Amino acid sequence: MTEIKKALQIFWIAVVTGGNKGIGLEICRQLASNGVRVILTARDEKRGLEAVEKLKQSTLSDVIFHRLDVTDHSSIDSLSEFVKISFGKLDILVNNAAIGGVTIDAEILNSLKIESEKKTRSIVMDFLSNLQQNYEMAEECLKTNFYGTRDVTQALIPLLLSSNSGRIVNVSAKIAQFKANKSTEAKSSWRCFRKGDGQTEEKLLELSSSFLDDFRGGKLQCNGWPTTTSAYTVSKALVNSYTMILAQKYPSLCINCVNPGFVKTDMNWNIGIMTVEEGAKGPVMLALMDGPDRSGLFFDQIEESTI
Repeated sequence: MTEIKKALQIFWIAVVTGGNKGIGLEICRQLASNGVRVILTARDEKRGLEAVEKLKQSTLSDVIFHRLDVTDHSSIDSLSEFVKISFGKLDILVNNAAIGGVTIDAEILNSLKIESEKKTRSIVMDFLSNLQQNYEMAEECLKTNFYGTRDVTQALIPLLLSSNSGRIVNVSAKIAQFKANKSTEAKSSWRCFRKGDGQTEEKLLELSSSFLDDFRGGKLQCNGWPTTTSAYTVSKALVNSYTMILAQKYPSLCINCVNPGFVKTDMNWNIGIMTVEEGAKGPVMLALMDGPDRSGLFFDQIEESTI
């Protein structure tokens, strides 16, 4: 990175959702290390303030906290007003806040944790195949991961458009790629997420509603939906498609989504094969990448991939 670019980034303002732990906290750390002023957001004020203090102890003083619950419109509006009054613009939005929408049996989890120390790829499938889900979890997962991302983004778009280099990074997942679910029937609902299939936001809302209806009715498999980590996978596929829609709608912005990898975090009960430092590399690369010529793309860690 050139010294000139790094100097310019001193004037950049970033919002990171879900920034108090895991990948989100590390994204905040890496952005701040590159001279970006970071607004670390979290639903829990105590944990958010503790995270900021932790970064300050690492000499990263240009990080501030603002509470944000991505499922609460008044909380989103409060953040938007704060950024507008304090800075008048926003340069980077990293939509990282998410939940897994699943649970796991404690005994199975303990055995998996022992296996995870070997850092083998098979642990990923072993972990996923033992997760449990129900309708309430699925509904909350979509509400947080997709609708939360959409609502935060819509509230902050005017401030991003006020920047000379506005960019949005949506943290996604590899299992949400169409090619990762290619075994589903071509006529299934899953094909509707493919890039180029004429997505609109209205269609995404219809897909979300259809998925929840099928989940409640026990029709996931017969209607071609993923049956493992269903809500998480669908929520991130919705985020991927929403990213493409936004990129077309706002060509002056650089808008991409990224799979950070299977990172050891609280979301997966610290079963993972990558560190948070490794997982944050992709989102941070996209947050600092020159744009908007590379927009509307999906990245697998730091490499461009396909949706």
